[in-house]
This record gives sequence, C-alpha cells and structure tokens, in this order.
Amino acid sequence: MNFFNTYIDPSAASKVAEVLNSTFLSEGKLVKEFENQLAQNYGILNPIAVNSGTTALHLALVLAGVEEGDEVLLPAQTFVATGLVILQQKATPVFVDVNYLDGNISIEDIKRKITKKTKVIIAVHWAGYPCDMDEICKIAKEHNLVVIEDAAHALGAEYMGRAIGSISDFTCFSFQAIKHLTTGDGGLLACQSAETYRDAIKMRWFGIDRVNSSPSILGERIYNLDKLGFKYHMNDYEAALGIANLIGFKNRLQHLQEISEIYENGLRSIDEITLFERKIDRKSSNWLFGFHINDRLSFIEYLKNLGIPSSVVHQRIDKYKVFGGETKGLTNQEKFDNSQIHIPIHNAITVEQANFIVDSIKKYFHEKNSNFRG
Repeated sequence: MNFFNTYIDPSAASKVAEVLNSTFLSEGKLVKEFENQLAQNYGILNPIAVNSGTTALHLALVLAGVEEGDEVLLPAQTFVATGLVILQQKATPVFVDVNYLDGNISIEDIKRKITKKTKVIIAVHWAGYPCDMDEICKIAKEHNLVVIEDAAHALGAEYMGRAIGSISDFTCFSFQAIKHLTTGDGGLLACQSAETYRDAIKMRWFGIDRVNSSPSILGERIYNLDKLGFKYHMNDYEAALGIANLIGFKNRLQHLQEISEIYENGLRSIDEITLFERKIDRKSSNWLFGFHINDRLSFIEYLKNLGIPSSVVHQRIDKYKVFGGETKGLTNQEKFDNSQIHIPIHNAITVEQANFIVDSIKKYFHEKNSNFRG
C-alpha cells in the first residue's frame, strides 16, 4: 500500500504517442483543449495552463503587482513553493496562523497581520479542503488587497456551491505527479478578470502576443515587448496526458469522497482522535485525509508494521532559514504540527483497504487502552 498514487488513464499512452508522432511538441491546440475542458466541466474561470503549480503562483504574484517591499500574507502550513515565489519577487512573506481543526489560514490572524505594506493574501486549501473564502475576500476588499488561492490540493473542490477556481482574483492549481490529476508536471492559473487573463496569456510565453504577432517576410514574429515575460507555458504532450486523465475524473473524485466517508464514520467514535473539520457549506477534493492524535510516533510505527503508511505530508515552512526562521506566536500552527497525521486516500485505495485501515486504527487504540488498564 502506498501513501500516494499516480493515476494514468489507459488512453494516455496513445494520446501522448499521437503528439510525439506529430513532432509538434510545444504549446498548441491540445493545451487549449485541456484549458477548455477544465473551464467547461469544472467551472474554472479563464484557465491558463502552465508548466508547474509553482510558476502559476509566481505568475499570479507578478500579475498582482507584487514588488520589493510589499508584504504577502500566507499560512506556514504549506509547501515551500508558496513562500519561495514571494522571495522571487523580493517581497516579504508574512506568516499567518492556521485553524487547528483544518490547517487553513486563520481569519482572525489575517486581520492582525495586515499592514500598510500588505499587497496580497494567499489562501492555501490544505488537503483540498476550502478556506473561508467569503471572509478572506471581504477582508481583501476592505483593504484593497489581491487574493491568490493556492489550490494545489483542491482541483474539484467547491465552496458555497462555487468551484474553486471561480472565486478569487487568482487561483493556482498543480498537476504534479502525485496530485489527483496529473500532467506529469504542470499547473494552471485561473484569472477572474478577462483583462488580466489576456496579460497572463502573453506573460506565460515571454510576454509575446502570439495571437497578434504574425511572422514577417524575414521569418520572425513582429512584436514589441512592454512587460517582463516568462517561459511558463504547458506543452502539448503534457496536455495530452491531462486530457486523458480527465476521463472519469469526476468518478474518481466520488471514489475519494466514499473513502473519506469510511474514514469519517469509522474514526469518529475514537476519543483519542480529533478529526479535521468538515463544514457542509464546502466540498473537499479529498487529496489528503488527516486528523490529530497524541503519541503520534507510536501510532505511525504501529501502522507501518501493518503495511499502512502515514505522513504529516508538510509541516510549517517558516522554520526554514530562507524565510528567516520560525515565526513567533503561531499558536495553532504549533499545535497542528505536534499532532497532525494523514492516512492514505487516493484512487488505488479500495473500500476493503479503507475498512482495513479503520479496523487497524481501532485495534491500535484498543490494545493501547488495554495495556494502560492492565
């Protein structure tokens, strides 16, 4: 049993082979088709396929106008990429506390951390469970801030009936190998503004307007650069893999929901476990399934001996030297770090395996409590 799983649709090999045989490997019609499918079937606004979730985040910061001296609020409960792109812009990452019961950014601490230098709030949907987006967007509007959603875990998630990818100024997705939809390595930027979308399209390919820059008689495109651009575009063979993996994706999301419910129902009665919060006004993509537990190391070892992997996945990133060292006063983050753990949830986990995991966890606590009483 693996903690993560890379799902590849059976049709992927032939779809990618078609691209390779065509010898047209760069960004082309399949990238556009991939974007269109995500827009039409998953409610994502103005999607722009790029070569990683990290480049999607960086492009969002550039489009948001983040510059040296600006401050960007973000939770420490994320992967380092969320913070590194802020440093790329020579801006200052300001780490915000999280909610103990879901690992998402704390509304109250956002309010405390806003200064005159604050430019952006990054909301990370930890494990694919949506943040409190209405409250975040309200705060942003009051202070004239830009909201960027780091939805690396959250493709297919919903908040208040709205698709993640349709709510904020920018939303960034990851299609890295272990995500529940993969293009091998890739990402997506969603833009709420049509004008910003047009700028982003140019900026992902060096700042060149490819649509309106035909080649001259000399053979080079006729264009003039007025903004810094990047080589961030997705290519067609990545898009071919993505299109193939979109086949049955909604069914696979439903399977993850079923596994999640088995865990929820099976573990709810265990006093020593504090399940992460699941509000009825939002729907998780269920990329991870986590909870809090004391005596975590012995729990991990017990499961490991049964062939069941478990992981914290990521802990606070503010501890790293590149970010200046651990931020003081993140009380919930510290508690979260000390007790969070996740068990396997992916498309290769069967109902039978999920029930085995639940039964194994129940057995662990039964044995532990029996030894304690004995």
